[in-house]
Amino acid sequence: MKNHRVLALVAVVVIFAPVGLIAADVKVIANGSVKADMISAIEVKSVFLEEYNSLRDGTHIEPVLERDGPVHEAFLHEYLGGTDDDLQNYYRALVFSGRGSIPKQLGSDAEVVAYVARTKGAIGYVSAETAVEDVKTMTIIRSGNDSQRRLISRVEPEYPDTLKRLNIGGTVRLQLTIAPSGNVEAVEVLGGNPILGESAAAAVKQWVYTASHSRTIAELSILFGSHR
Repeated sequence: MKNHRVLALVAVVVIFAPVGLIAADVKVIANGSVKADMISAIEVKSVFLEEYNSLRDGTHIEPVLERDGPVHEAFLHEYLGGTDDDLQNYYRALVFSGRGSIPKQLGSDAEVVAYVARTKGAIGYVSAETAVEDVKTMTIIRSGNDSQRRLISRVEPEYPDTLKRLNIGGTVRLQLTIAPSGNVEAVEVLGGNPILGESAAAAVKQWVYTASHSRTIAELSILFGSHR
């Protein structure tokens, strides 16, 4: 006799969460011409190291830095690693080899916001407390399990009776947005049977995670199937 079960499998987790207080102190901003609303931490690093001059969606981008100070130091620690001296030496090597140039460097959050607002494709960073107008604040997606938020309340998805009788199952992939409070704000079905996806999304919207300083974007897979 078959026992129909629903298994939730965390296949890939990508998160937007702070490391200590540093990540919460800095936000990445972009000109309105940048199509994307989210960018991975890896892409941020690649952009500011001038490994790429466009995002995956094809948008051309121009990085802009703050010269020094706590915001710049926090950005280096969070996204690039190393010191400002390391970064400046890196840029000088790019110029010397003809592979790049030194990005524009400005003296304050206000200057960065103003420059990003008026410059097509510009992307920069400012303090999380800085008021920003006429620019977009990018959601940062991170990979890894070191700062994964813990699920503390879970509702099991319902296996629709019709699909269960017909032994129709499979894996549903979901992307969820978790609020700082731990509640699930939104769920998007990325793949799988649409009926199973609707059932899975309805359940996941009721899940609760541990609180965090910031919003989290996560992907998970839920498997509907029959097992002996």
